[in-house]
This record gives sequence, structure tokens and C-alpha cells, in this order.
Amino acid sequence: METTTIAVKGMTCMGCVGSVKRVLDGIDGIVRAEVTLQPGQAAVSYDAAKTSVGAIRTAITDAGYEVA
Repeated sequence: METTTIAVKGMTCMGCVGSVKRVLDGIDGIVRAEVTLQPGQAAVSYDAAKTSVGAIRTAITDAGYEVA
């Protein structure tokens, strides 16, 4: 299992946090996703055999948020 923390820009409320968490929870291979508004970030534990940091970053971007 791998863990990564990704800075997420554009979240302005807890609804945004929930949206990002739902997107991450929907990715096959994500074991745990913790999204926080302050600081704007997503801490993700995932199975590297099923997904990658690139796929996680793309999912966040596709949801309308920026990753740093």
C-alpha cells in the first residue's frame, strides 16, 4: 500500500471537500481518502497495483479542482 498527500486548490466549503472525497472513494484501489479544507489537501492510501498518483490527480482535476 502506498500513501500520498496532494494539495488541492479551489475547495471553498465542506461541500467541496465532500465532492473530492466522493471522487476519490470511487476510484478502484483507493483504500482511504482524507480530504481537508484547511489546508486544502487530500491524503490518500491506495493499492499501487490498481491505481496511481497520476490517476488520482486526474480524477481531482476532472472534478473541477486544481492540484499543486
